Amino acid sequence: MSRSSVGSHGRLPWAALLALSASGFLAIFTETIPAGLLPDLARGLGVSESAAGQLVTAYAMGSVVAAIPLVAWTQQVSRKKVLLVAVGTLGAFNLVTAVAPWFPAILAARFVAGAAAALVWGVLTGYARGLVSPDLQGRALAVTGLRQPIALAGGVPLGSFAASVMDWQWVFVAISIISAGLALWIVAVVPDIPGTTLRRLAPLRQVVRLPGVQVVLGVTGCWILAHNMLYTYVAPLLNQTGLRLDVGLAVFGVASMVGIGLVGVVIDRALRLVTLACIATMGVATDGWVAPEAGVVLAVVLVVAWGLSFGGAPVLLQTALADRAGVHTDAAQSVFVTVFNLAVAGGGFVGGLILSAAVPVGIATSSAGLCVVAVVAVSIARWAFPPGRRHDGDSPVGTAECSAHCD
Repeated sequence: MSRSSVGSHGRLPWAALLALSASGFLAIFTETIPAGLLPDLARGLGVSESAAGQLVTAYAMGSVVAAIPLVAWTQQVSRKKVLLVAVGTLGAFNLVTAVAPWFPAILAARFVAGAAAALVWGVLTGYARGLVSPDLQGRALAVTGLRQPIALAGGVPLGSFAASVMDWQWVFVAISIISAGLALWIVAVVPDIPGTTLRRLAPLRQVVRLPGVQVVLGVTGCWILAHNMLYTYVAPLLNQTGLRLDVGLAVFGVASMVGIGLVGVVIDRALRLVTLACIATMGVATDGWVAPEAGVVLAVVLVVAWGLSFGGAPVLLQTALADRAGVHTDAAQSVFVTVFNLAVAGGGFVGGLILSAAVPVGIATSSAGLCVVAVVAVSIARWAFPPGRRHDGDSPVGTAECSAHCD
């Protein structure tokens, strides 16, 4: 099947795209579920809550370490086979997490599960784009991107609820069973797409040097770091406004889903303009936290603006990166996964340093500053974020750049 044969007549293959989105949801949900189970995990495993929290860290480190080599090793393998292996591995090691008899084994299982999640992230973007014609690729990624706000908004509360009705081990067993069901869904509705047909793959350093790729990765680091500094330490910012944390995060999650929907409508017509508007809006909203007299109403407005502007960020960034990387999209996405996860980890580390040295508004000021850097980079680097419709003009840079020595 050709990469453009599905959804090539102005229609999105909804069943297939939603199955891909569910795969991403599974990866994020598996990562975040320990936060909702934290007290039960600590009691059940006989460790402190801070130690139990390292289940999240182990998962993230698995993604960081494994993303680049795993995606590189599987680039020539059928996309469907790769995705099924990744989903199956997630299911298997969620089950291992449930039945492992001691804490180090559970940490190891979480690390392997994180590596499987990295493979999911590495294949999803190229897979979704390959199922539709070029003029629908941004919209297709917006559909698959719904996984993130749903998982972030619902993962921790769902974990907390599950812990109230069953032992924590059964939560991971349930996730494993869901993984098996998802694999069957993928088999039934997702068309297969072959891996790359290039006889010799370009070295990763060469892919990263393609025009615009480094800029997109740099903007990714700034934008995701700005968001995660704010998201990780939003509690002290909300405390000074009177807005409850659970309400604030729920509002953010809903606004993020709306933001993805809005981005999906316009991304294929104005990716550059939408990217600039989103980063700038987040910067302004973030800077609003500096006002110490901010009340509940202003806090809700700021959270809504933050969610609307950030909800489509991964979709915008992955679309821009894939456009620049061309036939080397999967390799570029492996670097994206690494940068993204490092920025997530950096949000907690850098934000903690800032919080310990300053009042909470220091987080907001720093986050706004990173947004300014990202806006300047997008404004200057027109070759990384071209104006106009995405599918107008020449073929992706990656295709032309490497055709002479990668075929």
